[in-house]
This record gives sequence, structure tokens and C-alpha cells, in this order.
Amino acid sequence: MEFLPKHIDAYASAWTAPQSTLLDRVERETWQQVLMPRMLSGHQQGRFLSMISHLLRPKRILEFGTYTGYSALCMAEGLAPDGQLHTLEVNAELETRVRGYITEAGWEKAIVPHFGIALDLIQEPWFQGERWDLVFIDADKENYQAYYDAVIEQVRPGGLVIADNVLWSGKVVDAEITDAETEGLRAYVAAVATDPRVVHQLLPFRDGLSVARRV
Repeated sequence: MEFLPKHIDAYASAWTAPQSTLLDRVERETWQQVLMPRMLSGHQQGRFLSMISHLLRPKRILEFGTYTGYSALCMAEGLAPDGQLHTLEVNAELETRVRGYITEAGWEKAIVPHFGIALDLIQEPWFQGERWDLVFIDADKENYQAYYDAVIEQVRPGGLVIADNVLWSGKVVDAEITDAETEGLRAYVAAVATDPRVVHQLLPFRDGLSVARRV
């Protein structure tokens, strides 16, 4: 994910708005205590997600891939006063940690975590008939297309679907790499870029963000 020289990345981080004390701790504890900490969105991407959420003032946010809750906490900063964020995570071992951070933030009513297989969770009543303002996809790469297909018709006009890791440390541009995750990301970007229901932009930011606006 390190596409920029470290001194340029450090400069960008220095001139990015600071994160909260809680987010500092979530980031630090994730790196110290949780497997695969590179999955965390981190400071610069977290502030970007917060900014997008503040611009949209969403009433409903859906996130595929909670991990330790960092990105959910960032996006919740911009929720409308009566807004709610539903976040889906397959790793139930993270539940106590995630709920603890949500409680500490005071967002027990605003952030609703669901634990289980995402494609099963969205068959439940809470998902049916919702209208999403912002969707963030940051889960298993092979299923990005399935998540997008499941939710796109429920995204309001002007709403956004953002997908993380679409550059996949540069693997997506190496034709010799054909593992399931890399192929899944290639297929996702190609499908979204040609979907007439959205206008799409691929941002070479961090590990790549696909941003699709529902028309």
C-alpha cells in the first residue's frame, strides 16, 4: 500500500486534520493486539471518510467489513442527528472490542454492528426496504461484486458506494497475478466503471478507493 515516498506520505499526514483521542487508541491497540493490522483504514483515509460523511450528512450508512470499528467511527462523525450506521463483520472474536469502542464513543444507538456472514446478514429484516446514503465496502475481495449487486438498487440518487483496496498493493496491474482476490477486484472495478446507474472514479489514494455516485 506504500505507493508514495515515506516523506511525502508523512507530509500529507501532517497537514491532514487530526483524529480523536479515541481513534488514536483504536489505531494503536489494533496494531498492538489484533492480527493483520494493515486492514485498518488509518489516519488519512479515516479523515477522508469522515469528510465524505460530513458532506453527505447521511441518515443511513452501510459498511461491509467492520474489523476493529475504526472506519465506522470515522463515518459516524458525519451522520445526521437521527442517522444510523449498520456495519457487518464476519469475525465474531472482534465483537467485544468493537462494541467497547462504540460505547466509549457514545454511539450505541447510532452504530449497529452485525456479526456473521454479510450475504446472510443482509437477508434479515433490518436490511429490507432501507435507503442508503453511503456504502463502504472493505471486506473479502472476492465478494465485492456480490455486495455491490445486493445494495446498489437501495442507494439513493446522489448516494455513494466506496470500495477500499482496489489497487491491492499494485497487484491489479500485474497480469501474472491471478489469485481470487486480485481477480475479484479487477472484475469489481470493471463492472462498476461500466454500470450506467453510477458515475465512477478510481482514486489512487492509499491502497486505492473506488467511488461510485448513484445517478
